[in-house]
Amino acid sequence: MSDPSALDGLPLPEQRQSAIGHDLARGAVLAQLAEGRLPGAIMLHGPQGIGKATLAFELAAAILVATGDEPPHRVHEQIAALSHPNLSLLRRRPKDSKSFYSVIRVEDVRELRDALHHTRGRAGHRIAILDSIDDCNPSAANALLKTLEEPPAETTFFLISHRPGQLLPTIKSRCHNLALRPLRDDMLRSVVTASLAGLDGETLSRAVSLAGGRPRRAFETLALGDASPVASLLLWLQRPDSMPISAQLQLADALGSDAQGPTMSFAREILADWMASETREAATSGADRRRLASATELWDKANALLTEADSVNLDMKQTLVVIFDSIRKHCALSTPAEPA
Repeated sequence: MSDPSALDGLPLPEQRQSAIGHDLARGAVLAQLAEGRLPGAIMLHGPQGIGKATLAFELAAAILVATGDEPPHRVHEQIAALSHPNLSLLRRRPKDSKSFYSVIRVEDVRELRDALHHTRGRAGHRIAILDSIDDCNPSAANALLKTLEEPPAETTFFLISHRPGQLLPTIKSRCHNLALRPLRDDMLRSVVTASLAGLDGETLSRAVSLAGGRPRRAFETLALGDASPVASLLLWLQRPDSMPISAQLQLADALGSDAQGPTMSFAREILADWMASETREAATSGADRRRLASATELWDKANALLTEADSVNLDMKQTLVVIFDSIRKHCALSTPAEPA
């Protein structure tokens, strides 16, 4: 096991090494490389599953080829095998043969720091990729900050972040920050069909429509299938206040049965997107202040509940019941009353 977020049957970012889209971010780094002024740290941030890690490995390959003394095909082969001596990768480490640690630990960051201060194994620049920095616990984040404050010579860190707003401001200030956006539908189709040939048009269109510009979500949609409780969640979120209570109880039971599984992971992304959309709409549509206050409270409450469930291993089914009930109450508040 090398990647805790890997999807079965799909190449890892280090194997892909070619991201579709993100031309502005790619161009910015390649221009810095051509001018010989690569920064010590580059943060690629944006929604999860849009190709940030793939782009990081693509840019790492370009840097290692440009500054090293090996042919491109050899560099790409070594990156794919994670065997290039000038490339370091930090992800959540395996805990045992079946699971990973829930965070990147301080000892993991210190091990990376020590490796980068050793004599380099080959001519050229060195690259360290953190996928993702969001996984660092507070001690690991502080240890990383010290490394970024005094980086090794001719070394560039690529920090992948899905939630940059939650990072230490001092870490972000040490980085050249590049925001990546979800892909257009035509780009997303290209990503999916490059890995999964032979999809019928209806299936592909459904995956693209649910993905919101995120290739990972499209692949998850295809893996879960039509009978997944995720489809029921999407239907329920269209009108939560009009659905019977029994429906949300059944939904919580189906989703929460495997708190760490891909279905629940996908469901959490959908819930986060829905709540974020509610908050944005309430803030920009001129709705009454109660709706904005309710949406903000719902966002804070749901995230706190999910974080608590993760940290102390609470029953995910019961956590979802509480969140769904809060969503129902918010929607009832937001729905205009029928005229008498």
